[in-house]
Amino acid sequence: MRRLLFLSNKMKATIRIALIGDYNPTVKAHVAIPKALELAASYLSGKIEPVWVATPLLDKNAEKQLSAFDAVWCVPNSPYASMDGALRAIRFARESGRPFLGTCGGFQHALIEYARNVLGLSEADHAESNPDAAMPLVSRLTCPLPGARGHILPKAGSQLSAIYGKTEIVENYNCNFGLNPRFESLLNDGKMIVSGRDEKGEVRAVELNGHRFFIATLFQPEQSALTGAAHPLICAFVRAAMESR
Repeated sequence: MRRLLFLSNKMKATIRIALIGDYNPTVKAHVAIPKALELAASYLSGKIEPVWVATPLLDKNAEKQLSAFDAVWCVPNSPYASMDGALRAIRFARESGRPFLGTCGGFQHALIEYARNVLGLSEADHAESNPDAAMPLVSRLTCPLPGARGHILPKAGSQLSAIYGKTEIVENYNCNFGLNPRFESLLNDGKMIVSGRDEKGEVRAVELNGHRFFIATLFQPEQSALTGAAHPLICAFVRAAMESR
């Protein structure tokens, strides 16, 4: 009985989610994300407070500033005003165990953060912000995906697969950059795994083994909010934030 009351109180508490990015009202994803979180919270009978955190604010004392939040979402619209700020936020979520969701630009920078700070590859970089990078871990897609919609195959046994409960899903994109296939083998260390691919086998989602919730997708699940639908991935993210509070 006490446990049920404890869980009920956690669900009633207002969950604070840091939206890492530089808010721009002309960016469709930025308009959709707060709506997507509200839809998820409503579906879960919870309360949520999304807070935009500009990346330059995280250049210093990121841990102190983000410790007041229950979860972190690194949002689309790169290049960010401060790449270092975005990477610090992702590192905080990864190391602190805070639930993390990265979409589009958040996916790209989650890969870079992992390569730099876990694999020790300091030259891992983004070709959009650094075209002359010695190691363009994130490079221009052979087939750009602005406004595209495509099929994704979740990896069997992955957290992503469990969330969707399907062997194939369809999602929306709005991006020009993704994981450079030349460096995909770096993700074979068993910690960060490829959890979703498109029909051509290209990486579209990753997740971190051993973490409560650390998922990054090149596709943009938040776009579902524009049709008024609660998205399963965003619901799972919000649920993880509620349970980890």
